[in-house]
Order: sequence, then C-alpha cells, then structure tokens
Amino acid sequence: METVVSGIRSTGNLHLGNYFGAIKNFLRMQDENKCYFFVADYHSLTTHPTPENLMNGVRQVIIEYLACGLDPEKCTLYVQSDVPQVTELYLLLNMNAYVGELERCTSFKEKIRKHPENINAGLLTYPTLMAADILLHRANKVPVGKDQEQHLEMTRTFGNRFNRMYNTEYFAEPTAFNFGTQLVKVPGLDGSGKMGKSEGEGNAIFLNDIEQVITKKIMRAVTDSGPTEPNQPKPEAIQNIFTIMKLVSKADTLEHFENAYNNCTIRYGDMKKQLAQDMNHFVAPFRERIWELQSNNAYIRSVIKMGKEKALESATKTVKEVREIVGFREI
Repeated sequence: METVVSGIRSTGNLHLGNYFGAIKNFLRMQDENKCYFFVADYHSLTTHPTPENLMNGVRQVIIEYLACGLDPEKCTLYVQSDVPQVTELYLLLNMNAYVGELERCTSFKEKIRKHPENINAGLLTYPTLMAADILLHRANKVPVGKDQEQHLEMTRTFGNRFNRMYNTEYFAEPTAFNFGTQLVKVPGLDGSGKMGKSEGEGNAIFLNDIEQVITKKIMRAVTDSGPTEPNQPKPEAIQNIFTIMKLVSKADTLEHFENAYNNCTIRYGDMKKQLAQDMNHFVAPFRERIWELQSNNAYIRSVIKMGKEKALESATKTVKEVREIVGFREI
C-alpha cells in the first residue's frame, strides 16, 4: 500500500477543476492507498484573508471534500494548521532551498506579474511548504494537475538534496498520479488558462453554485463568430467549451456538436444551453450534500478532530526522525 498526499487551499468553495483534477481520483485512492488529504490554510495566508474568511474557508472545504465522497474512516482528512510539524519541516527544507531556483518557479513569476503589490516571502517559498506537506507523510504519490507538475519536481529536488546532504535515503521520490495517461487540466470559461477562483468568479463552476448561477456563467463563456470552413481547428476558447462538455455531457451530445462545428452549422447558443443543462444535472448531487452537511456542526467537528489525531501520528514520527538525521539530539 502506497502513501498519497494532496491538499487544497482554504480559500472557500471547490470547483469543477478541483473535482476532475484530483478529487474524482481521491475516491478510488482512499480504498487502495494510505491517503492524507488536507486543507491548506497556511498556504492561503499569502493572500492575507481575514480571520473570519480563513475559518469559514477551512470549514467549507472540509464540507465539500465530504460532499464529494471522501470518507474520514478510510482516509486522513485534516487541517494543515492542526499539524505544527509541517512548519518545522518547512523551515528545515528552506535552509537547503536556494533563492534562484525559487524565483524561477513559474507560478511565482505569474503571481508577481499579476499582483506586484503583494510579493511576499510566502509566495517565494510556496514550493518549499508544499514539499513539506508531501514529505511530512513520506508520500509516494501526489495527485496533481498539469499546472502543479513543477512544484512536485521541486519537492523531489528538495527531498533528494536532503538525502544527499545527510547521506540517507529517508525521503522517497513522490510521483504525479492519476488514473489516466495524462494529468488533468480543466479549462476556465474565460477563453484561456485553467479553471480557478483566482481567475475570477465567472471563470469557474463551483460545486455549490445554484442552477441560475451555473447557467449564467456558461451562457457568458467566451466564443467567436463560428468556423468559416469545414474541419477548421478550434481556437482555444472554443476548445475549452468542448473540453468541459466532454466532462459532464453524454458522448452522443458531444459528438453532435463536434459534427456541427466541423460542418460549420454549430450554434454556440444551443451548445451553451445544452452544456448548462448537463452541468446543472452533474452539480446538483454535490450541492444538495453540501447544504445538508453545513447544518451538521457536530459531525464536521468530529471529522476535523479525527483527522488531526491521525495526521499528528504520522507527522510526529517523521519530524522526530528528520531532527535526528539533521543532528538535533540530546547532548
């Protein structure tokens, strides 16, 4: 049995990209592996949430994880800040992480381009904290989206560097993991990039969105004037809509609109209406379960307490052993 670790930032609602990028696979992983799934509230501090938003975001992500089908009896579902050992491992790894390699991280360069007023040290060392999250439980597998591959590669770099420096084989090399041949990247509705809350509310379909909101978002999705010749390659914005339809619609529905595009008879309005209908059908069970869990505070508290206890057992062992390897021993 292999160890799997994955986390989602505690910035509130989960979206379609979260589900297809990772959570869908979690449901199988928890039956076949030793899994640690956590809410990354430390990571969210790079955007300076208010105390109320931080707390509410953590609770909401736990609820939505559960609504998606994660079973706290089968896996370890915990809050990152409930396990202080992650910050100690983060510090130890930072001592052997170099500014140049952190500055070259694609996500860091993108963040400072978009938010030049908020270039904080947490953003720079984000990959080191992510590495600590993974190495804390000595994971073998990490379910990540295409955009997170570089961070996982940096985790391997930090783990291997630690092994070389201290002449040990303590940390294994975690690998990207899903059940397909390629890592999943769900596109957004804005015509480019990926689906994500940071790209704007209208870019993502959230699992607790009501029907009217979902329909409104999809009907506003970016399109063009349509193909001008048969079998014309699709622009990125159009391909994005087809990619999303492939995730939630029936195969014959997708085939119908593929044929319509290829013979230049497609009506994007009709396609969006069908996609909105299929999306609402897909999201409805998640939304209903989320609403049900939101009123069950006692159960949510018990899930968080159970996850903390299970995560601490693994984390305490790892940090104790790492401290001994580094040289923190009784004199």
